Amino acid sequence: MNIGEAAARSGVSAKMIRYYEGVGLLPGAARRANGYRDYGNADIAVLQFVRRTRDLGFSLDEVGALLALWQDKERPSREVKRLAEHHLGELDRRMKEMRTIIRTLKTLARQCRGDDRAECPILDDLASRDAGKPSPPRRCRTRHARA
Repeated sequence: MNIGEAAARSGVSAKMIRYYEGVGLLPGAARRANGYRDYGNADIAVLQFVRRTRDLGFSLDEVGALLALWQDKERPSREVKRLAEHHLGELDRRMKEMRTIIRTLKTLARQCRGDDRAECPILDDLASRDAGKPSPPRRCRTRHARA
């Protein structure tokens, strides 16, 4: 089948199929006489596996490791479990970071008047913090200036 059919059957776009071939997750497809890629059912299975692992948030390196384990019928399942548990730990860490970010942004949004004044505690906070390190917001001075 051509790349369009493979994309439709696997749920992976043609662009991503080419990318996965380029990074070595999918072996280069056989070529027809006209030079077009020709995919088989085994390729579709690999693409579906890659799509599912990516949907679960695994990195490309982790996908490659899982793919190799999936294709090795004599693999020990402990390796698969180790990778899954490591990924779970990373997801937990990222969720904690996201909760901190959400709390910080909610606090900043509550502190911002959202009116015609130029003073903005959100921008003040963004300008004063290290990038990527959410921290508790500062209390904003409230200045009641008349326009």
